[in-house]
Amino acid sequence: MEVLVVEFRIAPAHVDAFAAAIADNARASRETEPGCRRFDVCRDRADPQSFFLYELYDDEAAVAAHLAAPHFVAMSEMTASWVEAKRVQRFFRTAP
Repeated sequence: MEVLVVEFRIAPAHVDAFAAAIADNARASRETEPGCRRFDVCRDRADPQSFFLYELYDDEAAVAAHLAAPHFVAMSEMTASWVEAKRVQRFFRTAP
C-alpha cells in the first residue's frame, strides 16, 4: 500500500476556509475513489495554521487517480494561494 504524508502551513486569514476545503476533499476521496483506503486530516492544537494529512492508497495507480480526481484538482487550485508551506512525503506500508 502507498502512503502519502502531507504537511501544510496555511496563511492565518485562510485557516478556516482551508479546514473546510481539505475536509471536503478527504470525504470525497474516501467516498468516490475506490483505491483510497484512508484519508485523515489532522490539525495542531497549539498551531492552528499547521495541518497534517495521512492518506493510504491501494497502489500507485490509486495515488495517480487521486491526484487527477476533479475534487482534488479543484481544491488544490482553490487553496494554492493560501498555502505558506507544503511538504509531501511518500512511503509504502510494511505492516500490518
